[in-house]
Amino acid sequence: MNIELLVGEIGSTTTLVHAFEFSQGAFIWLAKGVSATSADQGDVSIGLKEAIENLKAVMNVKELHFNRFLAASSAAGGLKMTVHGLVWEMTVKAAKEAALGAGANIQYITAGLLSDDDLREIEKIKPNIVLLAGGVDYGEKNTILFNAKMLCKLSIKVPIIFAGNKEIQRQIKEIFENAGREILVCDNVYPSIDQLHVEPLRKLIQQVFEKHITEAPGMNRIREIVNGSIVPVPAAVNMAAQLYYQIKGPCMVIDIGGATSDVHSVTEDSERYRNVLTTPEPFAKRTVEGDLGVYKNRKIVAQHIKEALTSDESEVLEQIEPIVTNARQRELVDRLTESAANVALSRHAGKIHYMYLQSGRKTMASGKDCTEVKTILLTGGALIYHLNPIEMINKILKMMDTTYLLPKENVDVSVDRNYLLSAIGVLSLEFPVEAKNLLLELIARDQL
Repeated sequence: MNIELLVGEIGSTTTLVHAFEFSQGAFIWLAKGVSATSADQGDVSIGLKEAIENLKAVMNVKELHFNRFLAASSAAGGLKMTVHGLVWEMTVKAAKEAALGAGANIQYITAGLLSDDDLREIEKIKPNIVLLAGGVDYGEKNTILFNAKMLCKLSIKVPIIFAGNKEIQRQIKEIFENAGREILVCDNVYPSIDQLHVEPLRKLIQQVFEKHITEAPGMNRIREIVNGSIVPVPAAVNMAAQLYYQIKGPCMVIDIGGATSDVHSVTEDSERYRNVLTTPEPFAKRTVEGDLGVYKNRKIVAQHIKEALTSDESEVLEQIEPIVTNARQRELVDRLTESAANVALSRHAGKIHYMYLQSGRKTMASGKDCTEVKTILLTGGALIYHLNPIEMINKILKMMDTTYLLPKENVDVSVDRNYLLSAIGVLSLEFPVEAKNLLLELIARDQL
């Protein structure tokens, strides 16, 4: 059988492949194949091939030929980054928001002058990208220049992105080039006080990720199969969320996976809290919780469950597999998923604070204001296969402390049953109009 396009998602625990046909200017989803990710075997192409075989079985065909194969990946640690800025509350925060929105798994963050201990930590992490930021435009320069010279001492060869004070872009470039380092320069992520400018950096991070993806452990053979774009899975989901916003307005995506739990929100600040927020937040925000994966970190997630596990459940906890195989595992994974979603939401959303002054109580707020969100989309294997995910999320929202800046009522919750959000995000890179039309069609069919 000949089809137009395959889109793969190589996750930390599960690999998917979606088949699409192209007819009369529109993409038509045909089916998906699933397998366990084979990163632990040192070759993710094994799992990708197995997912294709599963896809062929689902479609009941012996041969499957395609013109294009695009993919998203978070296997082999995903996009590992370290972030180094000037002041934590300003440029470090801005750089972190940009990196997370681009799908990064941030391993280490520093503010101020880098030390030899910091360099040793970076070398131990072996990141895919090092991000250097700092200083508003035409502001402080010496700390960033010092940090640039320190990063040149790294024994590992890794792409470095500079997204700081534009006044010293030329000097930064010369420092790294003279040291034989790969340096890329883009717009300052924090050009002036209380202004975030994250989109140029996000796009550059994704470009660098795709260029260097084959150098990551376990990813060296992916180009034998994939002949199109490769982006980080979280970036693909974030792009899909932004497309969804264009259609239905303020939205949130909760993505509970085997290795991490991610929350994306695409919304403006509400009029109620806009003037009391203490720090700026990106329009499209992503938080990632590396300790909340319901497979790889299930014992940590279990500790957040209010009622302790029974001895029988503790035994099942040890036996859980990347792809759940029986009812006992399903029941426990559903409990873990609720726990992970609850914690992930509380970490993503902003919060109201009260200050007591001589003039009386004053309301302040910090973090992302999600009170205007109208739709919550649920994706990730743990939520898609949950027995009743919509009821579970509504219960969490109802029980959440009222000081969290989350929607409390008039919010629709829907499930990405066919696991298509990531694929739509990948499609939007090369086919933005067609990807949006596909999303429109899925919404019209109540499939999203």
